Amino acid sequence: MDFSLLSEITEVEVIAIGRKIRELKRIQRAYGNGRWRKLKGNALVRLVESGEIRREEIHWYEAHGIGKREVKIKYR
Repeated sequence: MDFSLLSEITEVEVIAIGRKIRELKRIQRAYGNGRWRKLKGNALVRLVESGEIRREEIHWYEAHGIGKREVKIKYR
């Protein structure tokens, strides 16, 4: 589902680092080698289809020099 972030991501926590990430090989093939981390946090988002605004838990992968990749909503 498409969405847009309306606020900063807060309450950021690291879920996994390096080899603990299940999809590490795929991420490295797609975006390059780096010190990959999987993170989660909360943010205010607007859903594109319905226009609804709500606070959701967000998950993404991040590496130094590469940035955030594959930002997604983790549905409750």
